[in-house]
Amino acid sequence: MNTTAPTACPSWTALAAHAESSREVHLRELFAPDAERATHFTLQAAGVRFDYSRQRLGALTLRLLSHLADERGFAAWRDALLSGKAINNTENRAAWHTALRAATPLPEVRSTLERMRTLATGLRAERRFKRIVNLGTGGSDLGPRLLADALNDATLDVRFAANVDPRDLERALEGANAAETLVIIASKTFTTQETMANAERARQWGARHFYAVTANVEAAKRFGVTEVLPMWDWVGGRYSVWSAVGFAAMCAIGPQAFDDFLAGGREMDEHFGSAPVEKNIPALLGLIGVWNANFLRCATHAVLPYANALRLLPAYLQQLEMESNGKRVDRAGRVVDYATAPVLWGAEGTVSQHSFHQLLHQGTQVVPCDFIDLGLDADLSANARAQADALAFGTNAGTDDRSLPPYRQYPGNRPSSMLHLDGCTAQNLGRLIALYEHKVFVQGVIWNINSYDQWGVELGKEMAKKLLFRR
Repeated sequence: MNTTAPTACPSWTALAAHAESSREVHLRELFAPDAERATHFTLQAAGVRFDYSRQRLGALTLRLLSHLADERGFAAWRDALLSGKAINNTENRAAWHTALRAATPLPEVRSTLERMRTLATGLRAERRFKRIVNLGTGGSDLGPRLLADALNDATLDVRFAANVDPRDLERALEGANAAETLVIIASKTFTTQETMANAERARQWGARHFYAVTANVEAAKRFGVTEVLPMWDWVGGRYSVWSAVGFAAMCAIGPQAFDDFLAGGREMDEHFGSAPVEKNIPALLGLIGVWNANFLRCATHAVLPYANALRLLPAYLQQLEMESNGKRVDRAGRVVDYATAPVLWGAEGTVSQHSFHQLLHQGTQVVPCDFIDLGLDADLSANARAQADALAFGTNAGTDDRSLPPYRQYPGNRPSSMLHLDGCTAQNLGRLIALYEHKVFVQGVIWNINSYDQWGVELGKEMAKKLLFRR
């Protein structure tokens, strides 16, 4: 498969020239002659409507981006991902998270899901445990925490602790009775410093009931765990919410909702695996991100979900995107001379409008945005649409601007996309997370980087251990 530098591709050079020639074109000029632009630049598939008409691009841009994907060998890489080949080359592992939500799952996946359903059904029915506390960090925390926060049906009190700061665990255990508390320890190695420190503190607090999600069964049993759910090497932590790592979330939302979540992810997988690039929502989302980062030179990217239920989505996507694609070395070991992952940030709308939208509209940095609208409320949808339009068009052209003092002028020409889904459901959350997972993969293919290792997190952890040892 292709591991040459993307800058050696003819389409990369063509895109660079195209960007220079179109840099001064305003979004107002793109919309003015094309009354149907919003229709022409909108795709609908897998329960998602993707409106990218406010991006600073045209038909030529899309054609060149599609050619770039072809030159990078996108189709071959996609087949390798979906068939479980070892595309994580530094660890010689697959990145087979799609197998966790497949229509016909692997035997080990099927048996684990069945065990999860049995346990969660019992816990929700019996109410033996009044509090469930999930101890994990990174991918063992952010995914299940997002899912539980978005869809919790209040049957069980499910909480999360990820930080080694003792206050985090204290808050998760506050008001709980040790005899009625179940602690889930989620750590692939069962050696994660923060997680194991919190597990030991929970035991000192008085917790006596422990489950584990881990690949280190023996260590878990030595700790006193009574139920072990497996993790596998072919699933990275930030892609693991679909697995037993999501057990705490299943307890919070119920097995049926978790199955709906898997079904939504599977639906997006099927679309991603079959649609041509120009009709493929995850592929276009990724390619447009490449256009913004590498050719329009936008160094950051904001995700703005207009739903309180998705308030944790930006934090989840920060890990998914920046830990995956925040790389400076390509698959061949070469230091890259082009931008990879932009800094991702964001917050829920409309709260974010009273926080940082001043910078989005009038700041010196251009920040491409993803607006996510679930159609939950007319006010929310109107605000999302209004913010996207204001970013794109600013205060109306020329003469209107001159009638306003400079501090009230909005330059516009700030790109954004709109992702529309119908309601805050488990299926839609599955669709949305799988969409962004595939976006990350597409960008990794274009940038020729391994999106599935994370060696950059190791040095600081090793140094912290040495400092602790010296004390």
